[in-house]
Amino acid sequence: MDARTGLLATTLATMLVAGCGRGEDTGTGEAAAPADPAPAAAAESVEPASMPRSASPPDARLYFVTPADGDTVSSPVHVEFGLDGMQVVTAGTAAPDSGHHHILIDTGLPPLDAPIPADQNHVHFGDGSTSTDLELAPGEHTLQLLLGDYLHVPHSPPVYSERIRITVE
Repeated sequence: MDARTGLLATTLATMLVAGCGRGEDTGTGEAAAPADPAPAAAAESVEPASMPRSASPPDARLYFVTPADGDTVSSPVHVEFGLDGMQVVTAGTAAPDSGHHHILIDTGLPPLDAPIPADQNHVHFGDGSTSTDLELAPGEHTLQLLLGDYLHVPHSPPVYSERIRITVE
C-alpha cells in the first residue's frame, strides 16, 4: 500500500468513526438519511488521527453574503456563502486552493485537524453549493462557515467566516 492509499484508508476510517458523511446535506438545507450504522461498527477499533491538511492561501476569505449579523429573518432562512481567493469544488475533488462549504449552526468550530462532523450542527455542502435555505426554529441562532478540503478537513491555515447571530421570527 503506497502512502496515498494509506492516507485514504485512514481518512475513510476516521470519517466513519467521526460520523462524517452521514447526514450529508443535499444542498437544500435538509440532511439526507443517516447511512447504515453497520460499517461504522467495524471501524470502531480505529482511533481517529490528526489528518494532513491542505494548504490555503493567506488571503483566502469566507463570509456570508446573506444574512447579515444581527438580521431578523423568517424560516426557511436563505443563506448565501461568499469565498474570495479560493475555488468552490465538490467533495472528493483534490485541487489546489479549493474546497467546499460547511455551515456550523449554534456551535463553535470543530477540531481543525480532523474531518468536519456531519450532524444537525455541521451541515456539509459537498455538492459545491454556495447557498441554501435552512429550516430554523424561532429564536436566536449563530451561523458560521468553514471551508473543508476534498476530505472534509479544514485547510491550513483554516478558512472560516465570522460567527454571526440572527433571530428567526
